[in-house]
Amino acid sequence: MQKKKRNSLAGKHPSYTSRGMTAAQIKAKTAYDKQYSKSPARVAYRTQLNKANRNNPNSKVGDKKDMSHTKKGNLVLESQSKNRARNRGKK
Repeated sequence: MQKKKRNSLAGKHPSYTSRGMTAAQIKAKTAYDKQYSKSPARVAYRTQLNKANRNNPNSKVGDKKDMSHTKKGNLVLESQSKNRARNRGKK
């Protein structure tokens, strides 16, 4: 029995095709994203949010909510969709 990939959609973001990115561009972006995610600053940022989420009494496993920073730097517990859409479309 073969193991399945953990996430079969990883690296297949729909905006890649809508932006007209070539396979080489997608590969370069994926490599950049991996390096960015491994940087000490991003690891510390995720660690802080994960710890806050784990220690929050209002947070439950599988509740589709997570901790995030607001513009003022405050930590809030809110839905993943609201958190990830907060700055979308703003430049």
